[in-house]
Amino acid sequence: MTGALDPVSARRRFTAVTFLFWLPVGLYIPSQVLLLGERGMTLATIASLFAVHSFTVAALELPTGGLSDVIGRRPVLAAAGVLNVSALVLLALGNDVWMLALAMVLMGSGRALSSGPAEAWYVDTVQAHSGPDAELRTGLARAGTASAAALALGTLTGGALPWLLGLGPDLGARLTDATSGLVLPLSAPALAGTAVGLVFVAYVLTRLPEPPRPPTALRDVLRGVPVTVLGGLRLGAGDPLVRRVLLTAGAAGAALGTVELLTPGRAAALTGAPASGAVLFAVLACAGFVCTAFGSHAAPLLSRWARSGERAVLAALGVGATGLLLLGLTVLWSGPVALVLAATGYGLIYLGLGAAGPNENDLLHRRVDSAGRATALSVQSLALQLIGALVGLVVGRLPAGPLPWLLGGTVLLAGALLWVRRPRPAAPEPGSPTVTVPAASAR
Repeated sequence: MTGALDPVSARRRFTAVTFLFWLPVGLYIPSQVLLLGERGMTLATIASLFAVHSFTVAALELPTGGLSDVIGRRPVLAAAGVLNVSALVLLALGNDVWMLALAMVLMGSGRALSSGPAEAWYVDTVQAHSGPDAELRTGLARAGTASAAALALGTLTGGALPWLLGLGPDLGARLTDATSGLVLPLSAPALAGTAVGLVFVAYVLTRLPEPPRPPTALRDVLRGVPVTVLGGLRLGAGDPLVRRVLLTAGAAGAALGTVELLTPGRAAALTGAPASGAVLFAVLACAGFVCTAFGSHAAPLLSRWARSGERAVLAALGVGATGLLLLGLTVLWSGPVALVLAATGYGLIYLGLGAAGPNENDLLHRRVDSAGRATALSVQSLALQLIGALVGLVVGRLPAGPLPWLLGGTVLLAGALLWVRRPRPAAPEPGSPTVTVPAASAR
């Protein structure tokens, strides 16, 4: 790639596009479960809608990763932004289960399209400028910090919007009456997210240059999808280190699914109303994402302190599992001490996951090459979404109490224990230090 951006510029643009992608997610997180509850959905139905999202991601992860490796990172990212904007509109305005399910399908499709291209663009750009041994961990950590900062800012804003609409002349009630119940105060964060999503699409199209790729007919891309899927599966099965990264992603998905499903309802129960519950959850989520940002920023330091990326992942996931188990135990207690311990556990979850992510992905990028990089990231996201969906379905049907929390904590602890013994990478072929993942291509 001649004329490639220098690493500093690539890092800044990767950080910016990551921030813009995750800000709308942060905006609707505090109100999502509560909004669905206001629409009349039970917790089991909400868990099923989340599963629709996760299974959509799981079904599309590998094909869309291969699509990015063939037609380019930029068009796939832009398409992801358009799908996310459409999903947020449906989520904000939908009253029927089928409309909300369609929103989850669109959002899952956008998530699948976006799970690898931006990071693959960054790694490709840096390696094109500085060679295959270019330093990657700092940029990956900065992007992790940016995503956490976007989520923190978004949750604070998204949690406050419904509450602010209820102040003064009660704009929320007037808005609901004027739209015949179509727009609720809890709909405002998702609608705000659509505006940010449009900015994301514009930024991708104008600020992420990449070299031209040979034109590829759609039928040739589709013909290559089975090759991509098989290549992704071989990647997870054939390399011990990569396999542990993928299993760890699944454990993280279980932890995140548990926390995101159970915390909003608990916050609303503590405050006595959905709008105030959204504010409390927004504060908690913001604190969690700040911990994620701190953990991600400290990931390179943790790797140096632990003297290897593998031991850094072990330590970080151990911290996260401790937090989730602690959060489950505090459900049995009440009073200020229990609240302090619960907040501590909540912070430890996000601190540990934030520190683990850049170290895991640095290990992953050392084992794959550019031709299959987005596919490898899609396999990782597939593991996170699929295991997260399955655990979420179970958690949504368990009786209230510590058991649902402890289930998620146990799965994350199992993911940490995978790294007790340092994995031995599969022996590469002579002259090739990386695992090549077959990507969809015209044949």
